[in-house]
Amino acid sequence: MLTELHIRNFAIIDELVLEFGPGLNILTGETGAGKSIIIDAVGLLLGDRAAVEWVRAGAEMAQIEATFLLPADPERAAEVSSLLESEGLDDPDNPQWVVLNREVRLNGRNVCRINGRSVSLQLLADVAGLLVDVHGQGEHLGLLRPRTHIHLLDRYGGLMAQRTQIANLVAELRRVRSELQRLRQDARTMAQRLDLLSFQVEEITAAQLRPGEDNELEAERRRLGNAEALTSLAQTAYGILNQGDGEVPGAIDMVSEAVGRLEKLARIDPDMAQHADEGQALIEQLSDLARALQDYAESLEFNPERLAEVEERLELIANLKRKYGDTIEQIVAYGAKAQRELEELGNWEAKTTDLEAQEEKLLRQVGALSAQLSARRKAAGEAMAREVERELADLKMVRARFGVAIEQSERSDGAYLPDGRRVAFDSTGVDQVEFLISANPGEPLKPMARVASGGETARLMLALKSTLAHADATPTLIFDEIDQGIGGRVGAIVGQKLWRLTGSSANANGAAPTTHQVLCITHLPQLAAFGDRHFTVSKQLLDEGGVERTHTVVRALHDEDRIHELMLMLGAHSDAGRRSVEEMLGEVTQVKQGAFALQ
Repeated sequence: MLTELHIRNFAIIDELVLEFGPGLNILTGETGAGKSIIIDAVGLLLGDRAAVEWVRAGAEMAQIEATFLLPADPERAAEVSSLLESEGLDDPDNPQWVVLNREVRLNGRNVCRINGRSVSLQLLADVAGLLVDVHGQGEHLGLLRPRTHIHLLDRYGGLMAQRTQIANLVAELRRVRSELQRLRQDARTMAQRLDLLSFQVEEITAAQLRPGEDNELEAERRRLGNAEALTSLAQTAYGILNQGDGEVPGAIDMVSEAVGRLEKLARIDPDMAQHADEGQALIEQLSDLARALQDYAESLEFNPERLAEVEERLELIANLKRKYGDTIEQIVAYGAKAQRELEELGNWEAKTTDLEAQEEKLLRQVGALSAQLSARRKAAGEAMAREVERELADLKMVRARFGVAIEQSERSDGAYLPDGRRVAFDSTGVDQVEFLISANPGEPLKPMARVASGGETARLMLALKSTLAHADATPTLIFDEIDQGIGGRVGAIVGQKLWRLTGSSANANGAAPTTHQVLCITHLPQLAAFGDRHFTVSKQLLDEGGVERTHTVVRALHDEDRIHELMLMLGAHSDAGRRSVEEMLGEVTQVKQGAFALQ
């Protein structure tokens, strides 16, 4: 509910604070006093385009601030709270209140705030749109937008729970289709990757590499490549150790002779025994060395075939290193990683097949549930049409006809209906819903946005609002001169219907009343008489530094002041005119008390 509207330096308004209450709030006053300017100010909070011309002459900026009490409807209150919390705009100290603010500056800059924090214009409009809806001649006519019709019909028919089921299935279907699209788009890349990984894994596996193998092969290549030189050197070293060269005995024999002298010396001088033992150990070491040289020389052979094998193996390892890593360990690790990826990608076709099966199942589930929902929508649409026509008859459009068109569009990749057709779908199901009207006898039903005249549009909006009151969760409804094109008697009926929108009486279909706060600008006294609160808007000329400036003034009317205002609206200045106003107010009181209803 809009509790306070604060307007500063906007058009001809220097500063204005309006405190509204629940029920039907009426604003009246002479033409040009600024009534519609107040609605324009609210429009800025709803995201209307701001022009610097709105800034009052002599001021730097215009400012509009509205304070709302969260809706009584728990779903809409939760929707508003959720949006505020998601954007970090909730006020824990005052969780039931929302303050919207917009500044229009001469430099063209706009500043938007929610609960004192700067936000984008779009976010301000999104929040405001959940709290207030403005209905006037040609602007903010939300009911004329076909995309809103399906939501209103479903709320009217109590179909939101079934629609939520479909929305959940559609969300899952979109997820499956998104994954399928990704897999299909990557099919060529995936196939190329599979081929590459298969080749890499096969190449590395076939090599049968061993850690350290490259070092061993390098050593073997050196031996094979220098076999003759190595054999000669080994044999020469062996001969020096064990055989000598004829005149000179071998090193082992010479050391053995020296050790024999040391042993004799040790028998004379025991202190030399240790050195004799060391000499004996040296002989054994030299003997071992000689045997090793002999074995080494015997093991060496000049084998060109083996050398070629080693060279080929080393070239293979070098080629693998160029591709997969600097060491054999890195090559083996790369192969293991490629094998794991290959196994994962190997499930690609199976995953695609599984997702296609899921898609098919979900398409059939969405189609089946949507078909059931369509049937219920048709029944709800017929009931709504009859109710709207009754409301229009009350508003002296007796011959008008109203209809709800429910259509589907065939699509090759759409949901499966039970009759075998495939149709387009979204989170609301498979239907496109649009409200139709025929204002004149003999004319076919057509989209109401293109048919109704100004006066007819006003009455049509009211008829729809009356019918859809329990379906429309917007807490504050503002009607800007909805009485254009209608007379006094119909104006009284319009007033009655606006008052009923506040939840003060049961809906015609027997549903529990839904509480709306209604603000209405009107020139009809018969309509204004139904107001629970009545404000008058007037202009005053005030002196500002020797210059007369126009100011908009708003006063709340009570008792005698209200009677006087209704007399002015009725154009009556006599005692008879006063009695007419008093009778009109008395009749309104009886209507509100349920004594009778205007027809």
